[in-house]
Amino acid sequence: MTDSILLERDNGVARITLNRPDVGNALDIPMSRALMEAAIEVDEDDSVRCVLITGAGKLFCAGGDVAAFSGAGEKLPAFLKEITAYVHAAVTRFARMDKPVVTAVNGSVAGAGIGLAILGDIALADPRASYMLAYTAIGLSPDGGTTWMLPRLIGLRRAQELCLRNRRIGAAEAAEIGLATRMVDEGALMDEANALAAELAASATPALGVTRKLLLDSTSNSLEAQLEAESRGISGLARTPQGKEGVASFVEKRKPDFTKGH
Repeated sequence: MTDSILLERDNGVARITLNRPDVGNALDIPMSRALMEAAIEVDEDDSVRCVLITGAGKLFCAGGDVAAFSGAGEKLPAFLKEITAYVHAAVTRFARMDKPVVTAVNGSVAGAGIGLAILGDIALADPRASYMLAYTAIGLSPDGGTTWMLPRLIGLRRAQELCLRNRRIGAAEAAEIGLATRMVDEGALMDEANALAAELAASATPALGVTRKLLLDSTSNSLEAQLEAESRGISGLARTPQGKEGVASFVEKRKPDFTKGH
């Protein structure tokens, strides 16, 4: 893993920082590969119970490194196949892992950065944050899972406008239409993000993982398939130490401890 991706662990929370602030945390091939490696690492680490993603400096992520695109010359198609392989593997891992993901959007975000920013189960936005797809402005089409996530979060009509017109929207509008969960107060982003990640890390991680999968699959499942998945999910969780602790603590009228010994 390179210095372009920082990975820190603290009390069950893995904090991943996009760390190329001099270029707006734009993604090149080494950074994209490192992001994929970080996603796999936190997924495989049982001590990690929540993942927090943010950016260093004034931007969250400017998307792909267009200067690197230009430098690839006639090999740009192969370059894009390689970089999307890494970015898409990271997105898939973050989306499908059992651990919840919090995103703290600390500034402007564009291109593939949008896919990362909206990936959080809870996505917080600094008042300075702004969102712009920007792909078609340079003659390219979206990647990073944006065309899959956007219609689900904000509806097809809004997604069409943002993708085709490249309209920049601010943090308040992003929260209003569903790109962000909420806009936080000025200067409060990381305090709120860290507190939220700690809260989720103290929760029943298996239950959160099953719930994440149920929600992710809900738009493609039939009602009957979703009901069966819900039945299997809740009954399976009843066998886990966290499920047993949750029921016992409710009956005993005490706060559950989902981390100790589990």
